[in-house]
This record gives sequence, C-alpha cells and structure tokens, in this order.
Amino acid sequence: MQLTPYTRKVYYYETDKMGIAHHSNYIRWFEETRVHLIEEAGLPFETVEQRGIMSPVLAAECEYMLPFRFGDTFIVKAYIPEFGKMRFDVIYEIYGEDGTLHAKGRTSHCFVDTDLRPVRIKKTHPDIYDIYSQICDAGDRLYG
Repeated sequence: MQLTPYTRKVYYYETDKMGIAHHSNYIRWFEETRVHLIEEAGLPFETVEQRGIMSPVLAAECEYMLPFRFGDTFIVKAYIPEFGKMRFDVIYEIYGEDGTLHAKGRTSHCFVDTDLRPVRIKKTHPDIYDIYSQICDAGDRLYG
C-alpha cells in the first residue's frame, strides 16, 4: 500500500495576531489527515458512515516544536501503529516543506454504530476491518 502525505498551506484565518498558526488548528489538521489517510486506502469516509459506522475521537494530544505561519506549506504523515477489533490510534507527524518536524501527536478512536454503541467491525464489517488492518500492517512504510 502506497499513500501520499496530506499537504496544504496554512490559511490566514488559522493564524493569530502574530501571524502564527493557532495551536487548536493542529488537531483539525489531524482530522483532515485522518480522513485523507482512510480515503487514500480506498475507503471513502462517507461510505463508512453511510454503512452505520463512526469513529469518534476518544483522546487527542499534540506536541508543538516549531510554529507555522500564514502561507507556510505543511505536510502530515499519519499511520495506525496498532489496530484492535474496536479501537485504534493514529500517529501524526507534521513537517515543513524543508523536512523539519514541527509537531507530532496522536488521536485515539473506537468504532460505534449510529446509536453510539461499540461495534466489533471484524464481525460486522470485515471489509472495513481489512482496510484498517492493512494500514496498520504497512505502518510508517506507507509513504514512499
């Protein structure tokens, strides 16, 4: 499996008075990257939700090293280090165009149905389980 990192520029509205990207945006960038990761693996996010599966965030953390400014391009690499039947984590690394690590973080998730009850997707949605499992098996080798 070969994936492309999520890349875009910092928007003006994401910055503070000093022109620096506000820390809250990094968590949003994690979400954008997570959607990108799953879609790149061949599983459009809308398809998962249409089939009655959601993956809410249980926890999020971010370590900030260097700021981004308005107009900077950032590149996010993400992978799933471990994958269980009901829960998973995503690891994120956010780089500048020059390859310098600016931030890293993790989000934790579970699978639930539309009534927010836990779901064991290996039993109920084996095709979705297989894609998440492939992402996990590929680990950080996803990016060429």
